[in-house]
Amino acid sequence: MADKLTPGTPAPKSGQYEVVGPRGGSKGREVTSTKGNPLPPTQKSGEGYKLVDPTKHKK
Repeated sequence: MADKLTPGTPAPKSGQYEVVGPRGGSKGREVTSTKGNPLPPTQKSGEGYKLVDPTKHKK
């Protein structure tokens, strides 16, 4: 899965990130992160993150 982000990677965008398993399936958990901050550790090895709801900013 090309768009899976690993724990510790700086978040490319602010928003809600879904925890996904090694094969890309949802784990039913989400975390909120802001752009540039590292993504938190996951509960199990092999899990990663996928951006599901980017933050909307009015400009």
